[in-house]
Amino acid sequence: MPNTNWSKLNKLQIGRYAEYFAMMEFASYGFEVYTSEVDDHGIDFVVKTKDRIFLEVQVKSIRKSSVNYVFMQKDKWDINSPDTYLALLIFEDGKLPEMYLVPAMAWKAPDALLCDKNYEGLKSKPEYGLNLSKKNMPLLSSYKFAEVIEQIKSCGTGK
Repeated sequence: MPNTNWSKLNKLQIGRYAEYFAMMEFASYGFEVYTSEVDDHGIDFVVKTKDRIFLEVQVKSIRKSSVNYVFMQKDKWDINSPDTYLALLIFEDGKLPEMYLVPAMAWKAPDALLCDKNYEGLKSKPEYGLNLSKKNMPLLSSYKFAEVIEQIKSCGTGK
């Protein structure tokens, strides 16, 4: 069992661990995983299904006790792509990370969990986000990794 004292890792270490953990989770379900050398388009890796469909995956990680919001810049996150997913890993000391898989297309219908922020007239770039407050955590449960993966496997894609 790995060390689960996540609070001892810095932000870069936890992010790197999350990416590798996510890749290994996909591999454990029989997906082929392809990494990129540079993450300049908001995609951390690509997976290929047994039906030869390629899925793009962006990974985000948070510590359960501290951060309750993650985001992707709109210019790097295509909510019209049925083959793009956010892998969210939530780290809590003493436990393996909880993993969720949210299709980019889910942001077509924003709600309390899925945010669409334009920041008109402000310096911040427009973004799509996840508001991970305690109140919204039940909304996140429908995106549990194992359940979404089974849907992808049974349909051949996330469409």
